[in-house]
Amino acid sequence: MQQGRIIFLLVLAVIFLLLDWYVFQAVRTVWHDSPPATRQRIYALYWSITVLSLMSVASYVFLGSQWATWKTLSMGGTFIVFLSKLLVGIALVIEDLSRLLRWGTQVVVSAGANTEGISRSEFLSQAALVTAALPLTAMSFGILSGAHDYRVRRRQIYLPNLPKKFDGIRLLQISDIHSGSFFNKRAVRGGIEMILREKPDIICFTGDLVNNETKEVNDYIQLFEKLKAPLGVYSTLGNHDYGDYHPWASMEEKRRNFEDMLKAHRLLGWRLLLDEHLPIEVEGEAIALLGVQNWGTGRFPKYGKLHKAYQGTEDYPVKILLSHDPSHWDAQIRPEFPDIDLTLAGHTHGMQFGIEIGDFRWSPAKYRYKQWADLYREGQQYLYVNRGFGYIGFPGRVGILPEITVLELRSTKA
Repeated sequence: MQQGRIIFLLVLAVIFLLLDWYVFQAVRTVWHDSPPATRQRIYALYWSITVLSLMSVASYVFLGSQWATWKTLSMGGTFIVFLSKLLVGIALVIEDLSRLLRWGTQVVVSAGANTEGISRSEFLSQAALVTAALPLTAMSFGILSGAHDYRVRRRQIYLPNLPKKFDGIRLLQISDIHSGSFFNKRAVRGGIEMILREKPDIICFTGDLVNNETKEVNDYIQLFEKLKAPLGVYSTLGNHDYGDYHPWASMEEKRRNFEDMLKAHRLLGWRLLLDEHLPIEVEGEAIALLGVQNWGTGRFPKYGKLHKAYQGTEDYPVKILLSHDPSHWDAQIRPEFPDIDLTLAGHTHGMQFGIEIGDFRWSPAKYRYKQWADLYREGQQYLYVNRGFGYIGFPGRVGILPEITVLELRSTKA
């Protein structure tokens, strides 16, 4: 395991250094007329950032989970630097290929005549560096502001079989907390206070409480246990909640981690639904709330057993399902369970990057998931995909902001 990490780090270091050397040519071009002392400072700063990036990757690989906050922020910064340099590299490759083509054309036309060597264009070098500043600025803002810029999104859903006593019930959904990524406890507390101000009738959490290990949530239990609702707080598990992405020393250690996950939900006061259902009752009338373990497609595990959760719900007029991965909707829920009225999911985070202006919505997530954010309807069945409360990988959000969903259920159309 240790040897594999070292090899990974060495390969990454070679990639970093090759990219940095190539981009450095643009830096040299832009500052070639500057005073020697200025050039030396610029060059020293440039390569210092490279060294810090490599140290950041090394710390991510070798440091334990007690350094989670540092690892999150340092890797976020490294990702921004790498992406910026990658964009510069792409621009320079295009320019170099263009120059090569022009040089080849001159050779053919001149038939061996003397031609002046083509140097790297100073203008394009400057343009490439300016281009690098765009993601650097946007993603830095995404960390400083977007990571905790919680937005309440409200939708009204018409369910014709909804019992009258449930007409107007307010269901609040959060998803993908990813507590192992948090670096600003005060901002997270602000998000929880926003939830409490909504005064929902019922709260549902649709998975991914942590990134890798259950202990990541320990420092946040006292915050999230404040979430209360008259009809209860219910939850299910996401793909990150099983410890599948952590290199455990033994299967016993992984088993204990999962037991700790179940205990964490109990400490939070959330009723965890593991392939089961229960009635939600209001003044003698009831609907069914179902919850399944993670059921994903492709590389994501299929732990959930929807048939088991569904059994016994046939006579309920309305069924609401908590299922972490929205792929489950088209893959199994709609084809096999046409009377599940509303499915709540998360998982995609909207890739934490995209554009949302009015009704226009775009994110790279759409190329991986047919349903990746907001409300979808097929026939009489609905799916809501929450954009996530937290973040993972990149410790921020650009365009696709963290979400608190409030769904008002109606028995008659407004």
